[in-house]
Amino acid sequence: MLDLLLHNGAVRTFDEAGWAQAVGITGGVITYVGTDSDAPKARRRIDLSGRLLTPGVIDSHNHLLLGFDPDAVSLEGAHSLAEVRRRIADHAKERPDLDWVCAENAVYSVVEGRRPNAGDLRGLTDRPVFITTYDQHSVWLNDVALRVLGIDGGTSIPWGRPEVGADGRPTGWVTDFYTSAMTTAGLRGLQRDIPMYSPDRRYRRITSSLAMAAASGITTVVEPQVPLAELDLMYRARREGKMHSRVITALFHPVGSDAEFRRDLREAVDSAPMDDMLRLGPVKLYADDVIEPHTAAMLADYANRPGHRGAPSMPPSEFTAMLGELDRMGFQTHTHATGDLGVRMALDAIEQAQHHNRTTDRRHGIVHVECLDDADLPRFAQLGVVPAMQPRHCSPDLVAGTWMDNVGEERWNRAWRFKSLAGSGARLAFSSDWQVGEMDPIVGFYSALTRAGLDGVSAWTPSERLDLDTTIRAYTHGGAWAWHAEDELGVIRVGARADVVVWSANLYALGADELLGERADLTIVNGAVVHDARKEYGEEPPVQATAAYATNGVPSAAHSTCSH
Repeated sequence: MLDLLLHNGAVRTFDEAGWAQAVGITGGVITYVGTDSDAPKARRRIDLSGRLLTPGVIDSHNHLLLGFDPDAVSLEGAHSLAEVRRRIADHAKERPDLDWVCAENAVYSVVEGRRPNAGDLRGLTDRPVFITTYDQHSVWLNDVALRVLGIDGGTSIPWGRPEVGADGRPTGWVTDFYTSAMTTAGLRGLQRDIPMYSPDRRYRRITSSLAMAAASGITTVVEPQVPLAELDLMYRARREGKMHSRVITALFHPVGSDAEFRRDLREAVDSAPMDDMLRLGPVKLYADDVIEPHTAAMLADYANRPGHRGAPSMPPSEFTAMLGELDRMGFQTHTHATGDLGVRMALDAIEQAQHHNRTTDRRHGIVHVECLDDADLPRFAQLGVVPAMQPRHCSPDLVAGTWMDNVGEERWNRAWRFKSLAGSGARLAFSSDWQVGEMDPIVGFYSALTRAGLDGVSAWTPSERLDLDTTIRAYTHGGAWAWHAEDELGVIRVGARADVVVWSANLYALGADELLGERADLTIVNGAVVHDARKEYGEEPPVQATAAYATNGVPSAAHSTCSH
């Protein structure tokens, strides 16, 4: 007798069977896969009515810690300075109780031809204004914030690098934010200076993001960058029953950290209170920064800045030694690399680690891989390195302008090479990069198939489009393989964990342009229903669908290209 039978569906197993009609679950495990006619009796049955059932989505790069802050205003979709000013002024007027006026998701190109500065925010409020960019790598401050933080008097801050203008005065723009803010000193300073980063507000972001994950069909979330100082937030979420999806937590390794810090990482992992819903262990590294502000490391000059190629996050020899030591200590690494030189440096370091340590099957990952040179394309498969990529990031409505102009048209064929990597034998692991991009996997499916904006009007580099089956595999089985969980997750077969999602239609029967109208109807983790959009299970699930809302009231969460 099964606990639950899901029948009369189109079941994509990603196992030898390929397809089935029905799936049975007992005690948190899949105990039947086959036809409707052969299915055992079950205590509860759900008629799928032809809908698609797949393994649960494994979101291999999802910043739960970023989330949305309800006390900040979203600048998503604000592509003019006038709109930015309007939203911030309205928020300041509506929230006189806030000491700081905070905003998120600003785009770099909001002021044409230059970076935004403090002067652009004058006249809006007499309180300090703190704005993060969509990629979390830069901060925009007003004059009051510069004064309150002491930056206008030359005081340094531990959570970023204030830009200085030709007159020697701070402009209001701060670079290197995300990597600096996640160091111990940076986080301490940020929590001291900016109310938005208090532990309680950070925890609220985590729990909101976890609820959204379950409602999106995501059964495993990889949080790619948690400082040691914030691990207690993850433990709290697990202790308080907020982890309805499994969470794999990658620990942040700041640039410049020494061998003692790496021993602290090892001790944290070895002593962590882990179970089948919370796992620690991967280590997040940075090979370079991002392309938009010309800080990613490129093999040749930026197209619109002759003589400038960006720079790696640290000298290649030091990066190689660091990754090699982590590999020797048993760690799997998750390295941010966007520029083609950054990607090459990460691949070189992994190759050296494997050679010197004689390690195999570590499955190190490189995140984003936004620009990939031909010579490095086959190395992912050869080295067993996972390209952990985000389909939404290549949408022309996000990369037109700054990204495309910086890289230059002659290198557009190196951009987000999904099809080429899949064809080379690399194991793609797709993700949302929430909240840099929408968390909803449906948006990722659509983007991988079309390489078009969400309006469907224009496509970019269409030769790298994928088919739906390869795409869903990268979100399920590919993600499971990336995290050494392919025997239990990302597959529908007897004995695997009962982590599955029922979609609102048979997505394989739809055209790519029809996907955006679909959703996750039912999400099951460990055999338990954690999201039930149609209330067809018969009991109130523990997680209710939640949505983030932009200031125009439209449910969304997308921001732009690379993550971080």
